[in-house]
Amino acid sequence: MYIVTFFIILAVLVLVHEFGHFYAAKRSGVRVDEFGLGFPPRIWGFKKGETLYSVNAIPFGGFVKIFGENYDVEPSASAALDPRSFVAKPRWVQTVILAAGIVMNILFAWILFSVAYMSGMTTGISEHDAKYISDSHVIVLDTLPDSPAVRDGLREGDAVLAYRAGGATTTISDPATIQAVTRQSGGRPVTFQIERLGKPQFVTVTPERSPDGVYTIGISMDVVGKANLPFHIALWEGAKLTGRLFVNIFVGLFNLIHDALLGRADVSQLSGPVGIARLVGDASKLGFAYLMSFTAFISLNLAALNLMPFPALDGGRIIFVAIEAVRRKAIHPKIANTVNAIGFGILIVFMLFITYKDVMKIWG
Repeated sequence: MYIVTFFIILAVLVLVHEFGHFYAAKRSGVRVDEFGLGFPPRIWGFKKGETLYSVNAIPFGGFVKIFGENYDVEPSASAALDPRSFVAKPRWVQTVILAAGIVMNILFAWILFSVAYMSGMTTGISEHDAKYISDSHVIVLDTLPDSPAVRDGLREGDAVLAYRAGGATTTISDPATIQAVTRQSGGRPVTFQIERLGKPQFVTVTPERSPDGVYTIGISMDVVGKANLPFHIALWEGAKLTGRLFVNIFVGLFNLIHDALLGRADVSQLSGPVGIARLVGDASKLGFAYLMSFTAFISLNLAALNLMPFPALDGGRIIFVAIEAVRRKAIHPKIANTVNAIGFGILIVFMLFITYKDVMKIWG
């Protein structure tokens, strides 16, 4: 079932992204020849006005065929002279059309996060919105490498609900309780009651003494709860979360590409379609708010990826437009098409590599 959910989410995100290009082109007076969901071969389609709307066989993507965007002739030929051609429009209009898909994915993420905030999304608790938060509990934010927590089975995202001592179970209401229990353990094992992916279980962790003589288990924590924010606060919180995550994702991707060029990139934590499909399944099990927030996160990843200044992506095409604006002359079509084709090929190879790693993780 989660495979179906994944494809539905992917189709919606692609539709949102390509609709941004489509809408901006239409509003700019540029002719749109085809709006396609998926990549050819074509399965089905219908024509309305001048635009063909199609559904295609390869589901990982979509496209908008804009007249004059991928011209194969000299810019001085008919495509550039037609007033409804992409290349005939001012550079700023071309940039708006190319950036519109990215903007739509960001706006869509904002909407989804806002809906999630109104529907019970798990979030940190502040004085400002504490009255709208229910079911507060301590959650593991991060674990130190090779720490007692990692070795004994605690994971990021675990909700730590209680601990056992002397045959009694004591509820945990804040991180200070966990810190006190581990510090007073004297190195003896401590059993915690946790909840992982909605399932309760027990994990026994043996604290270790740190260099300063304090017993710890190597985790960072926070108090979170289910948000049921009113509409106006949900919109504001959704906007802040969208902006913060987008910047972090973009910087992370940029650093990944930088490290890859230097030959030191760590791709072990990256996920392709197979890995994301499994994560969609986990999110859908946790409820509507989790699924909405995870879909928003994927949408922001799609926006950040497309903003990368890499050939075949929107960011790379925007760089081409900027170069043409500085040169006051169009880049030769053969050069532009060749560079974009090479970029697209690299992306496909990278996607296949990540997919292979995802499959190996499942079989391993």
